[in-house]
Amino acid sequence: MAENIMVVVAHPDDAEFGCAGTIALKVKEGAHVTYVVCTDGDKGTPDPSLSPVRLTQVRKGEQWCAAGVLGVQEVVFLGYPDGALEDSYGFRQDLVRLIRKHRPDIVFTMDPYRHYQLHRDHRIVGLVTMDAVFPYSRDPLHHPELLAEGLEPHKVKEIFLFSSDNADSYVDISTTFETKLNALACHESQMRSLESWRSLMTEWATVFGEKAGVPLAEGFKRLEMRK
Repeated sequence: MAENIMVVVAHPDDAEFGCAGTIALKVKEGAHVTYVVCTDGDKGTPDPSLSPVRLTQVRKGEQWCAAGVLGVQEVVFLGYPDGALEDSYGFRQDLVRLIRKHRPDIVFTMDPYRHYQLHRDHRIVGLVTMDAVFPYSRDPLHHPELLAEGLEPHKVKEIFLFSSDNADSYVDISTTFETKLNALACHESQMRSLESWRSLMTEWATVFGEKAGVPLAEGFKRLEMRK
């Protein structure tokens, strides 16, 4: 049976930086992938003349472009303001609802415990996603209002944390590295120089590749969920 995968990130472009090579590979293998983008990315520009409303529109379009390059089948935008994610009941409930609805086998998200993780949204999305996976999505007495929506508890099998200082699982992306770069190129509002990013992405993938014994890789902290 094909894997069902959910990728939960803070901003448009986070998934492309962190796990796009792996996602492209999983799609080729037949996986169904859902992206969950938690903020609207409305602050992600150095240009003060660009309104938040317009930037949101631009970044949504860029994210759909990247999803198309990778073969990601669904993109859900939660629409929280950029920079304003909170570890709240409402945010966690949003993620529990999506996990119970889409019922992923594997969830990819950002490692909230990365040393000096400077963007607060990244820390919060990782923490709340991990909480949503376990125990809140699994146990029926958490968020009982979702049962009334017909959303039964669901147990995720694995979490893969990217942008981690403690990677212990590596995926060979030698065949999908160019796809990853093409997906990143969709985020034109964030890419001042694609060639400079190509150099950096190659450097990162080479470091992980050396650890995995392959040319290019992405690295993750893998958590296998208890039965």
